[in-house]
Amino acid sequence: MKKDKSNVLVYVVIFMVALGIGSVGMYYAIRYFKPLSQTVVNKLEKEVTVTDNGIADAVEKLYDAVVVVESYQNGTMVSSGSGFVYKTEGEKSYILTNNHVISGASEVKVKFTNNRTETVKVVGSDEYSDIGVLSIDKDKIIKVAEIGKAADTRLGDTAFVIGTPLASEYSWTVARGIISGKDRLVEVNASNSSVASWVMNVMQTDAAINSGNSGGPIANANGEVIGITNMKLVSSGVEGMGFAIPIEDAISIAESLIKGGKIERPMLGVGTLDVSNTDALIREYGISLSKNITEGAVVGYVQKGSPADKAGLEKGDVITKFGDYDIKSSSFLKYYLYKYNVGDKVEITFVRGTKTETKTITLSQTAE
Repeated sequence: MKKDKSNVLVYVVIFMVALGIGSVGMYYAIRYFKPLSQTVVNKLEKEVTVTDNGIADAVEKLYDAVVVVESYQNGTMVSSGSGFVYKTEGEKSYILTNNHVISGASEVKVKFTNNRTETVKVVGSDEYSDIGVLSIDKDKIIKVAEIGKAADTRLGDTAFVIGTPLASEYSWTVARGIISGKDRLVEVNASNSSVASWVMNVMQTDAAINSGNSGGPIANANGEVIGITNMKLVSSGVEGMGFAIPIEDAISIAESLIKGGKIERPMLGVGTLDVSNTDALIREYGISLSKNITEGAVVGYVQKGSPADKAGLEKGDVITKFGDYDIKSSSFLKYYLYKYNVGDKVEITFVRGTKTETKTITLSQTAE
């Protein structure tokens, strides 16, 4: 029994000594060493706080400025979309929408959030930018939208759209998302073609955009309009890829339409096809290219008296650069051409046979 007691005594002494050493060690650790977590916090450049109080106030701010746009032919409604009142000037208020919403209409009407419908005047529209402008007496509107800046948005910023997806019973539907991308150069096909016809510079969002949303606003968390919704990517397995025209671009076009009713752009005076469209090149123009040429716009014909004709371009030339811009296809040639003005002198680079040549071209609006 003594042996057992002595063993217990030894264990108790060892435990007490260990406890004492541990306590002393803890004291010095606390006194002389900084916690690891504090070191990590000190290295952070800034704190990120995530809060979500909803967007109801922002929606209310914009809601009554949004309208349903209805297009008629011979008294029959043929299509509908969305729009919003973007400014009042003098006795008139102006509504922005998409060109494809009102294209071909003999009459256009808009419906306000109080369910009142008014006939409006088509001030002008532009197919290439997909912008349409409508006007109405200022005493007939409910509210003017506040305009923000698409340029100030950042990836991940909250964004929401208001519009009329699918049918009128879903008018003024609100859908929320984020800004998913900026300055996307998207090739756009005409409705009856599988070949890209032009390029648009757009913002990308994952907010739900459907048929009928076209022409409606996309806004920031402050309820300020930053763009006009105009298309979505439709493909099997693709979700949440909608696009909007930056509001700065839209208003620039709208102001030109209000002043003159149309947009003046320079012409080059060539008909082109993509390098990749080999069958059409041979079938339509009898042009066969070297396999070393993989990108560019192939000249199928040159209009007599045009800027291209005066610069010496010929059938079969492959345009690879226009000014400072590399040309991947015919649609990109048109996109970069329209960045210039009538009267500008631009260097154009092309491949003729096996040689690369550069010439200066003076842009005009018509052939002479």
